[in-house]
Amino acid sequence: MIVFPAIDLKAGQVVRLAEGDMARATVYGDDPAAQAMLFAEAGSQFLHVVDLDGSFAGRAENRAAVESILESFPGHVQLGGGIRTREAVAGWFDLGVSRVVMGSAALKDPQFVKDMAKEFPGGIVVAVDAKDGMVATEGWADVSDVAVVDLARRFEDAGVASLLFTDIGRDGLLKGVNIDATVDLARRVDIPVIASGGVKGLDDIHILTIHAHEGIEGVITGRALYEGRLDLAAAIAMAARA
Repeated sequence: MIVFPAIDLKAGQVVRLAEGDMARATVYGDDPAAQAMLFAEAGSQFLHVVDLDGSFAGRAENRAAVESILESFPGHVQLGGGIRTREAVAGWFDLGVSRVVMGSAALKDPQFVKDMAKEFPGGIVVAVDAKDGMVATEGWADVSDVAVVDLARRFEDAGVASLLFTDIGRDGLLKGVNIDATVDLARRVDIPVIASGGVKGLDDIHILTIHAHEGIEGVITGRALYEGRLDLAAAIAMAARA
């Protein structure tokens, strides 16, 4: 199982949001590349990066910060946030991104996401962001009438690398991962699932490793790392044993 430390970008700074609310951002640093290197020094080979401004704008808004991360981080970078055209997808892969995360596009233009998954095998992750079991889009500003499982199943034969499932109601709040919903999704689809939202400590990592064989590919964690509640090296070691 993979542990993805998260770097969320807002106006070039490293931040974490509470429940996806841009007005409730906590700044943890102004040097994204340096933060990426700290994660690498702790043993991370994977990184999850989100252009938060881009999620709302529908285009890259923190390009310089992302490029600085790509230049400094020696491992694999998974990037999301406003990537909604083929040119944007191809451009990020050309710069060295390992996987591109697509959320709003998955709901509004599923065929486009399927085309990208075919063109870039193993490179596309579908973000399934949930609020009360329904899919949220546009940086979580809008909640649709599409159930999470229904959206996920649209991509079962599309060749996407994985599903990134986030419970918005827990994201950035250190309430603990929504284990039941995450594992239920993994059991009901044939695509590996990455858990996100609410990680508060090693207990979350441990419980997810127990379910790794049911389709849990990894977990994304942010605030717990920045606030010293989770030791990244210990989390990586625990996940590796799964």
